[in-house]
Amino acid sequence: MPEDPAREQLLDAAERVFYARGIQAVGMDELRAAAGLPLKRIYQLYPGKDDLVVAFLRRRHTRMMTAIRANTEHAAEPALALFDWLRDWFSEPGFRGCAWLNAYGELGPTNAGVAEEARRHKREFRALLIGLADGYPADVAHAVYLLAEGAIAAAAISGTAEPAVEARRVAETLLRPL
Repeated sequence: MPEDPAREQLLDAAERVFYARGIQAVGMDELRAAAGLPLKRIYQLYPGKDDLVVAFLRRRHTRMMTAIRANTEHAAEPALALFDWLRDWFSEPGFRGCAWLNAYGELGPTNAGVAEEARRHKREFRALLIGLADGYPADVAHAVYLLAEGAIAAAAISGTAEPAVEARRVAETLLRPL
């Protein structure tokens, strides 16, 4: 089934403004202007702002997981290639860290849909990263995941890609054959 162009237009706008400014800081009028859609059409697509937030997080999740897989699947050492992908992501203009942590920080304790979407993303992100370290001891694979999560948080605060470089160096040590 082809995607609804208005839905895609709205999700593109939601991702831009929510990620850049935060969810609570963006009102529906600002979202309407950013999407170039009438408010009536927005509410036809998503009955409430919470529904739109969950949809934006789901779509971003799919895109992120697809990008990580594409950038690691042919790498000699997929777990290290992940940190190269993180470095590139952290270097993008407007990088503001993890959209799911940001959304959870704003709404998670009071919004079950956002909380569940953040938890789902983290479970699947963790599973993907542990899979990238397949063949290594479980504690090493878990450490690679924690390095990635820490690098994302550190990069959001520092405003640089250096945490990915530093985390990659530590991961190289962890993944070195004994």
